Amino acid sequence: MIYPRFMADSFWNFSEACELVGAKYPAIPLGLITVAALLPKSWNVRLVNRNTEELADGDLDWADMVMTGGMLFQQSDTLELIDMCRARGLPVVVGGPDATSSPHRYESANFRVLGEVEDIIGQFIAAWEQGSRAGMFVAEKFQVDVTKTPVPRFDLLKFEQYLYIGVQFSRGCPFTCEFCDIIELYGRSPRTKTHDQMLAELEALYRSGYRGHVDFVDDNLIGNKKAIKAFLPTLEKWIEQHDYPFEFTTEASLNLADDGELLAMLKRSNFFAIFVGIESPDTETLIAMRKKQNTRRSIPESVHKIYHAGMFVTAGFIVGFDTERGSVAEPMIELIEESAIPIAMVGLLYALPNTQLTRRLAREGRLHVDHDSAPASKGDQCTAGVNYETKRSRLEILRDYRQILERIYDPDAFCGRLERLSAMLDCSDRRKELPEGDIRRRLSTINMVHELLSRLPEGRERFWKAFTTCMSKNPQSVRAIVTLMAFYLHVGPYSRYVMKQIDRQIEDLEAGRFVAPKLLPAVAVPEPTAPLAVAVNA
Repeated sequence: MIYPRFMADSFWNFSEACELVGAKYPAIPLGLITVAALLPKSWNVRLVNRNTEELADGDLDWADMVMTGGMLFQQSDTLELIDMCRARGLPVVVGGPDATSSPHRYESANFRVLGEVEDIIGQFIAAWEQGSRAGMFVAEKFQVDVTKTPVPRFDLLKFEQYLYIGVQFSRGCPFTCEFCDIIELYGRSPRTKTHDQMLAELEALYRSGYRGHVDFVDDNLIGNKKAIKAFLPTLEKWIEQHDYPFEFTTEASLNLADDGELLAMLKRSNFFAIFVGIESPDTETLIAMRKKQNTRRSIPESVHKIYHAGMFVTAGFIVGFDTERGSVAEPMIELIEESAIPIAMVGLLYALPNTQLTRRLAREGRLHVDHDSAPASKGDQCTAGVNYETKRSRLEILRDYRQILERIYDPDAFCGRLERLSAMLDCSDRRKELPEGDIRRRLSTINMVHELLSRLPEGRERFWKAFTTCMSKNPQSVRAIVTLMAFYLHVGPYSRYVMKQIDRQIEDLEAGRFVAPKLLPAVAVPEPTAPLAVAVNA
């Protein structure tokens, strides 16, 4: 099993923060090790993650078959792997979200296993054992019973390579955000594992000796609020009985802030951070992108409620929507500042394959040729640029984007948000010491700060002031604040890198050197004929 490289240039890889504690990459290949658990016991499985280690000739010489696949921004390396294997006469199987969304990109693979794998892996295995060396297997959408998903093969991992380990409780999200592919891949009725299942996964991690950060990778952990509220007391009891070996993070929709009981349950279960998709400060834009849930509440007040419950927020924002009227830079900066969100992942709108947005743009004739191809020379949605014809001037969009990055990742602005966050973050009842064996224990808090300051290219005095301010006003928040400072080691310099790339694009536009990409002709792309499943607890 080979996990392809993500494109190196990304806001998401936190390379410097990983290096600080000796890790090589943030997240594990959870999909591949789940597939590994579904394979026959008689098959010998070796895992190579190209983001953390080199793929040796000996690995390929050893194998009878290669399994690979991943996300859009792993596409280039996945295709390179397929070519490499085919040149050796080694059968290669590809799956995962990008192959599922754009199967035509992966026709060179021997096998394509598309969709949720649990219900079709048996068909693939039977075909292989009967001698087939090519084929395509497509899962029926949203039908997998996740209560039958096995414990992932955590034993295949080298834990020291990762900043955190991932587990999954549910698949699907009840909301209908136009730009999002989650509901296309997993549906709108979140399907959840049983309590015993989740405890078995955590027990497997615990028995393996792993201690530290565990991320619930669910795209919206509270998509089925009834289910998660039923599970959290079980998790709270387990975590207490095992002397708090793990600290948890996850992703959730902003309506989490409406439920004080749920926030308290998450805190007692040792969750310390939540990623939230905020996207835009503009009500008209939120409605148009079908993210109305963010219009029903004050966004800053909602974020602050999560802080008061003892968890910090990282958030996603997007520039480039059709409904943007004039510059959106100042309103977005003001929202990030008022909410006191230190890590704001701001990207350009990118039309992912197989979404409502992409189908609409196809009908309007606004998609770029090769819109679903991820060129090897580009990074992520920050540097690759929009892959469609914009309604607002491309130049204005790029200028807005650059201004936002410049302002929010200025050291003084970033540290100001850290100080305001610290004043609100209620970390009472949270353990000060990390568990023995946690990779983050390699440096004490004060040593971590000194190491951070020595590595910062700018603003060292301002970061030291932020640290001492937090120490004096809310010492219990310091571990969280230092964690966010560590993230700045990556996002600060990376924002400068992105700005340089955007500057080149702006210069080309201003000088008339920009060559507009070719557009696909408008096509009558219908929405899926089968209605999306009924939302649960929306």
